Parts: sequence; C-alpha cells; structure tokens
Amino acid sequence: MAKFDFGRWLRWCVVVGFSCLLLAGCAVNSSAGKTLQIATDPTFPPFEFQKESGELQGFSVEVMNAIAVAANFKFNFKSLPFDGIISALGAKTVDAAISSITITEERAKTISFSRPYFKSGLAIAIRADNKDITGFDSLKNKKIAVQIGTTGAGKAKSIPGAQIRSFDSAPIALQELLNGNVDAVINDAPMTVYAINTGNLQGIKIVQKLLTEEFYGIATPKNSPNLTLINKGLDRVLENGTYSQIYQKWFKVEPPSLPAKSLFENQNNNNAPKIFTSFGVILQAFPTLLQGVLVTLQLTILSVVFGLIGGSLIGIVRLSHIAPVRWVARAYVDFFRGTPLLVQIFMIYFGLPAILQELGLTFSFDRLTAGVIALSLNSAAYIAEVVRAGIQSIEPGQAEAAQSLGLSSVQTMSYIIFPQAFRRMIPPLGNEFISLLKDTSLVAVIGFEELFRKGQLIVADNYRAFEIYAAVALVYLCLTLLSSQAFSRLEVWMNPVKRHRKYDA
Repeated sequence: MAKFDFGRWLRWCVVVGFSCLLLAGCAVNSSAGKTLQIATDPTFPPFEFQKESGELQGFSVEVMNAIAVAANFKFNFKSLPFDGIISALGAKTVDAAISSITITEERAKTISFSRPYFKSGLAIAIRADNKDITGFDSLKNKKIAVQIGTTGAGKAKSIPGAQIRSFDSAPIALQELLNGNVDAVINDAPMTVYAINTGNLQGIKIVQKLLTEEFYGIATPKNSPNLTLINKGLDRVLENGTYSQIYQKWFKVEPPSLPAKSLFENQNNNNAPKIFTSFGVILQAFPTLLQGVLVTLQLTILSVVFGLIGGSLIGIVRLSHIAPVRWVARAYVDFFRGTPLLVQIFMIYFGLPAILQELGLTFSFDRLTAGVIALSLNSAAYIAEVVRAGIQSIEPGQAEAAQSLGLSSVQTMSYIIFPQAFRRMIPPLGNEFISLLKDTSLVAVIGFEELFRKGQLIVADNYRAFEIYAAVALVYLCLTLLSSQAFSRLEVWMNPVKRHRKYDA
C-alpha cells in the first residue's frame, strides 16, 4: 500500500488554488486589455471638437474618457463624418461612436444605444435682424440649412414648401446663415448656444422655444458585447459625481436627470441588409440619383465651356512675348493647379461673401453660380497648359509662311495654328472633361444636390451605404464611358486622315 504524502498533496492544493485565483482575476480584468475604436465627428462644439494642437476636446470627449476609466478599458478616437458613422457601425469597422447622436427609434433598428448621457433639443437659429421667423410654423416656404443625417434634417423635411440645404457639418450650416444664403438653421440647441456665446458667430440668435426633447446616446453595432461594458462605466460615472462635474464645467448648470435605460431597446430591423434585397434598394434609389445626374451634367457642361474659353485665352497669353503678362498667366495656372479644388470652392462660396460683408457690402452667391465659377477657374488652369502645349506642337514654319502671305498674328492664330492645334488637344481635353465630371462631386460641400449628394441624402435615410454608393459609382462609370466614346468619335471626325480612312473602309 502506497504511503500518503501530506506535504506533496498540500503543495498541489496551493498551486491549483493560486491558478484558479489568477484565472478569476484575469476574467474580472479582461476588459483592462481591451482597446475600443470610438468614432466621432469633431466638428460639433462644445461636444466634440479639436484644439489648435489637433487634440480632441469637448463634453462628449471628457465623458468618454471618464467612462473608460470607470469601466477599465482603453480606446482610440477615429474621426468620421457624421453621416458615415451609423454606416461604419453597421459594417463594424468601429466598436462604438460618441458624437452627439440622438437616440431615435429608426436608428435603434440599425444600431444599439447606451443609456442616455445628455438631454438636448432642436432649436431654430436665425439672423439677429430677422423679424419674420418667430417659431416653427413661420418657417414655411423658407430656406433652411441643416447638417446632413441629423434629426434637424429630418425635422426640416416636415416644413411645407421649405428649401432644404444639407451641409457636412453644423458650423458650415451656420456660416451659410451668417452669409445670408438661408433664412434659418435647424440644429441642436447646445451647439448653437455655445457658438453664439463664444463670440464665434456674431449676428445670430435663437428662437427661444425648443422644437423637440432629445437624448444623446453612445452607439454600438447590434449585439455588441461592448455595450454592457460602456453602460457599466456610464452608470458609475453618473453615480460617483464625475458626470455632474463635467456637465457643470461645460454648461455652468446642474445636469438634468437622465433615463436609466436606452429609450428604444431590442428594436428589430425588418430592413436588415440582405443580398437579395440589395437590387431592390438600388432600383428604388435610381430615380433620385438620375435627378442628381442632370445637375452633374449641367455643372460639367457649363464649367467646361467657360473653362475652355478662359483656358484658351490664358494658354495663348502664356506664349506672349510681354514678360509681365506671361508671369501673371503663369501665376494663375500655378495657383489653381497647386491648391485643392475643395479649398477653392470654400474660398469662393463662403470666403468671398464673408470678406465683402466685413467691408460693409451685402453679397451672397447662388450655389450653381459659385460651383460653376470654382470649377471653371480650376479647369481653365489645366486647359491653359493643354492649349499652350498644343500650339507649341505646330511647326513654326507654318506661322512664318502665313505671315509671308500677309496674315496678321491674330489671323495666323485663328485660321492656321489654332485649328490644327485643337485637333491635337482633343484627347487631353477629353481627359479634362472626364476629370471635371467626377470633380463635380466636390460641390456637395456647399449643399448642391448633384449625383453624389443625392446618394449621401439617401444613405442618411436608409443607412444602406454599400448599395447606394455602389449605384453612384456605377452611374459615374456610365457617364465617363459615354464621354470617352464621344470624344473618341470627335477625334476621328476632326481628323481628315482618319475620317477618309473610315469612309474608304
């Protein structure tokens, strides 16, 4: 019979017990090693915005930091446009989002919300000298600016006869109001009050009565295990007084009471993305997208015509023998080719009216006019180089022969040089037309509802980003292929040699 070794048995008990304690400790602290990717749109002060150093700050940012400490997890902020956040959550490219997202029943069908962390409401902002707008009912037939994808944008749709302009951020919508291009802005009240109180927006006031009572929540994908963790941290922050301290820091008052649970729990999405419904979503969106196509073509054709006229003149001036004139043309080309088109659109549409109003001049741009001017000026810089290269490709002997026949410089350029050069310019001009066709999507930043903006507005309603943007890409592809074929035929028609070969064949 084997002898019982009590000492050995005791050592094994100690090892097993210690291992169980270690495993239990790891289970308790499993969230400590977790790093979440948190989406936010840092263009919404005082909730989410950037310091001059680029560091994020704001009420929501500090609340998120406090929740992470209380729930013992780490996180990284990921900057996304507001209208893309819900799509990113649906695709699970981010773990959560805190970006002043109002909890709504429709959104709760697509994503899940934490318990509310802020009580808000929609307000109407108008110019200080406006005496006509006194409430929601007086917005009928007015021009309204909103941030795309927000509850303010949804509320504006219920206004009879309203002309709604959607912008990518609330500050841009308020700048539109400041420039006098719209009559009012419907936006979250705390953000607008903060902008006015900080002195960043002079000449704007709020119609006092709030339109709605809303709550912000932290959003996660459906069935996310991180929601329980976030709620646990938020509960602790609310209970230990940290939330109250953060609230008083930013709003100088005691915080209101908040619901203990999400307002819309366990919502089912009957329109959940399915492969066999994708074609139906695209077909349903096509009529709206085709309306945007007409606007896109209008912008492109007008901009190409004006760009071709301006570019041809600048390209000819670039060959001038007068040095100062040549330097001015070179400076123009370098500026518009060396700066982003998006910046140029902002400068023309928002910058010029703001500067002129500071000088005491009342001035505002029509969006179509501003878009065509920006696209034409940018296109002219590229076309100018195409024209210059095309003219220089013609043999100098032809100009000399024309002058020997008594033709003036203008006649030589008009009848001899430019017609031949233009045939050689057609391929690069076709490339410029196609590039400009796609660049019209940038005009969406000033609220112009061309093809891309129509797609954004649809996604803001149904959150079906992949299907809608795939349809937008397909429409652009069709437009560019048709344009390419048209310019190929024009090249053949303009070339006598190729035309005769085609007819002979």
